[in-house]
Amino acid sequence: MTYGADFVEIYETVYKSRGKDWVREAEAVVALVRERYPHAGSLLDVACGTGAHLETFAELVGDVEGLELSEPMLRRAWERFPSRVHRGDMRNFRLPRRFDAVTCLFHAIGYVESREELHAAIQAMAEHLVPGGVLVVEPWWFPENFLDGYLAADAGHVEGSAIARVSHTSSQGRHSRLETRYLIARAEGIREVTQVHELMLFTRDEYLQAFDEAGCPATYYAEGINGRGTFVGVKGSSTETQASRQGEGEPS
Repeated sequence: MTYGADFVEIYETVYKSRGKDWVREAEAVVALVRERYPHAGSLLDVACGTGAHLETFAELVGDVEGLELSEPMLRRAWERFPSRVHRGDMRNFRLPRRFDAVTCLFHAIGYVESREELHAAIQAMAEHLVPGGVLVVEPWWFPENFLDGYLAADAGHVEGSAIARVSHTSSQGRHSRLETRYLIARAEGIREVTQVHELMLFTRDEYLQAFDEAGCPATYYAEGINGRGTFVGVKGSSTETQASRQGEGEPS
């Protein structure tokens, strides 16, 4: 998925109109990290987008960096953090340091195109953790949760804009497609933007296996930070009990 410059321009406004709260999400992620690594003082946000989460991460953690592949997103993130956001692909990036925490949020992991790429991405993230460091990943839908042919529509007002959104989902095997169209009305007029997202549907066990093979066993929390699930792994930790890994317990 490559975000076009026209969509990046309105990206945060669009999602704010739908209720997305980057500050609350970042706070929830830091709480998950500090339950496992109380003195975490560094964090890498993989697929950091425009850097919206990084602003709060910087306030709470201090030493933060980001990684982003999309050029329009990268340019916007550089406006916030000129020297701390790196151009890179989650599947094979290499930075010259390790972090207490690594995150990959907003379902960005779904853009990898195979199980092999999923394993490569989780491995690359785990390799950038210190021993005992924490990896937090928000997955895309699991195959059994994805609704083929689902239609959605919503509208809202934010920051001087009125925004209407319609979407349609489809799938073929493990490949899912989400097409969204936006109408954005501002004082200067109305514009339309279309985005098509192609994401892979991995099972919960496939995610957990990728964490295990990366030496970063994870627990899956069904509620997570946004009600759509979150994996939390700890580098070098012992394997969790099956009950815990299936999300029967939620973080406090």
